[in-house]
Amino acid sequence: MTFPITKVVFFLLFCLIGTTSAQLSSNFYSRTCPLLLPTIKLEILAAVINERRMGASLLRLHFHDCFVQGCDASVLLDDTSSFTGEKTAAPNAGSLRGFNVIDTIKSKVERLCPNIVSCADILAVAARDSVVVLGGPSWNVQLGRRDSTTASLSSANSDLPGPSSELSDLTNAFSAKGFTVKEIVALSGSHSIGQGSCRFFRNRIYNDNNIDPTFAKSLQANCPTSGGDANLSPLDTTTPNTFDNAYYRNLQNKKGLFHSDQVLFNGGSTDSQVNSYVNNPASFGADFANAMIKMGNLSPLTGSSGQIRNNCRNIN
Repeated sequence: MTFPITKVVFFLLFCLIGTTSAQLSSNFYSRTCPLLLPTIKLEILAAVINERRMGASLLRLHFHDCFVQGCDASVLLDDTSSFTGEKTAAPNAGSLRGFNVIDTIKSKVERLCPNIVSCADILAVAARDSVVVLGGPSWNVQLGRRDSTTASLSSANSDLPGPSSELSDLTNAFSAKGFTVKEIVALSGSHSIGQGSCRFFRNRIYNDNNIDPTFAKSLQANCPTSGGDANLSPLDTTTPNTFDNAYYRNLQNKKGLFHSDQVLFNGGSTDSQVNSYVNNPASFGADFANAMIKMGNLSPLTGSSGQIRNNCRNIN
């Protein structure tokens, strides 16, 4: 039995598309939106110059997206009368920020390349560029994600580890997503930048024993036992606006801001990895970059799944 050559060619093309459409690629938009990466880079630079904290906020936004039903921009969806998003989940409400920056980038990208670039990909690139602007490592962001048409408030409440987590809680939360203990320690280095609200570290500075007393007292001045919930303190008091390995040295000195930070250096199994990153900042940078690539690959929607949102806050 023979087939016309046109049918054979069509079949081969169909097979090729079918096997590659679900794969992320660092050059996914090289033809369809060649100015995408420089456009995002310029907007991130402007946003971080305007407010240094924004780099950490955008990195956290990507993390909170990927840990809940994968890197699909579900975290960006607003609540409506008929739809409940993830913004009101306990780990997100009143602390997740950077949405306006993503909106600005999306509007500029839409003018360049309408209906081409997903919000999920913009988030992933914005996280990378934020780290780089603040002095951290770079990595090749894999692209080709699509945006979800769903969100999960319950998963946001259950899957994201909190600032009071024990080491076992962190291990369980990250291992459920396929991360090793070493990768947990590396990704925790994201707390080299950014700030935390008093309500997230109040219990630590008044009740924990594994905290430098002088450090605790200095924090108590801006975080009273009641009130001041939104008062901010840097996650890394040494170099708060620079992405580096000082975070780990702070842990050695019992100066982790969150309980979930200090558990990484508390006489347990992760102490040696913290020591390693203090002694070898290059290894921290490399491990962090690799772990971020892995995180960006968490359950992406590709091919014909999901959609390319016109507005990151709403389903088309």
